[in-house]
Amino acid sequence: MGAMSVRTQSSEQPAEAAHRAGFACFVGRPNAGKSTLTNALVGQKVAITADQPQTTRHTVRGIVHRPEAQLILVDTPGLHKPRTLLGERLNDVVRTTWAEVDVIGFCLPANEKLGPGDRFIAKELASIKKTPKIAIVTKTDLLDGRKLAEQLIAIDQLGKELGFEWAEIVPVSAVGGKQVELLADLIVPLLPEGPALYPEGDLTDEPEQVMIAELIREAALEGVRDELPHSIAVVVEEMLPREDRPADKPLLDIHAFVYIERPSQKGIVIGPKGKRLKEVGIKSRKQIEALLGTPVFLDLHVKVAKDWQRDPRQLRKLGF
Repeated sequence: MGAMSVRTQSSEQPAEAAHRAGFACFVGRPNAGKSTLTNALVGQKVAITADQPQTTRHTVRGIVHRPEAQLILVDTPGLHKPRTLLGERLNDVVRTTWAEVDVIGFCLPANEKLGPGDRFIAKELASIKKTPKIAIVTKTDLLDGRKLAEQLIAIDQLGKELGFEWAEIVPVSAVGGKQVELLADLIVPLLPEGPALYPEGDLTDEPEQVMIAELIREAALEGVRDELPHSIAVVVEEMLPREDRPADKPLLDIHAFVYIERPSQKGIVIGPKGKRLKEVGIKSRKQIEALLGTPVFLDLHVKVAKDWQRDPRQLRKLGF
């Protein structure tokens, strides 16, 4: 097994350690557990989770505050072999992000054999020389110790084959909360020394509108993912406090458009007699109210933006 080190408990920090602050991003195939891990570390739902590629499209940052450090998590979209203009753009975003962060965490599900998708990402990682890379073995609650050991050895080998050494290999279960704190303990020493970059209360620096759009999009995709895997984009057109409301009873008006690619998809999103769209509205409104801490009136409209995934002008308009 050689000099592979797998961490299972944290080492004590010396009392007078300097404060560190920096950026990390989690990479991995779609459904490798990136967003779930982000949420577990930050302790609040910030990145949206879904088992489809391309659901996290914007750089959602979760912020882990500690007395001795601040870790800012940059969530990149999944890297994949591009088939559309949108795919190529997303891949460019990914590479730029990787080159700018202090640590890269490569998420590999414990319960799936390493596949071509993982190799594709690992090869890309190998080309980014300076940044320390941590292999994070996710979903460890789904299998026994012997199988886990085999997966850890395979991951160690993968690094050696591609000519790099993992800074750490850490098994975690975000769902069971196992080793999540340890993961933060291991990332922190790899960050540069310096003061906190964000105020204490911040959990994410994503503009609220983008997070709201993500919540609506997640609700709109629920139950129709097979029919419309990612041909839904949401744009929040405006957010305005309702006029003439007493200060202690504010109401925020949010007007948002759900864009689809083809008229035939409209019925799927709206549902019979508008029932589905109404449910999407109710569900996302609750989450938006929880996020903003204020009552919301949500006005949703469905619009067709023809083949927006392939049209550069539409992509720009929709924020990509």
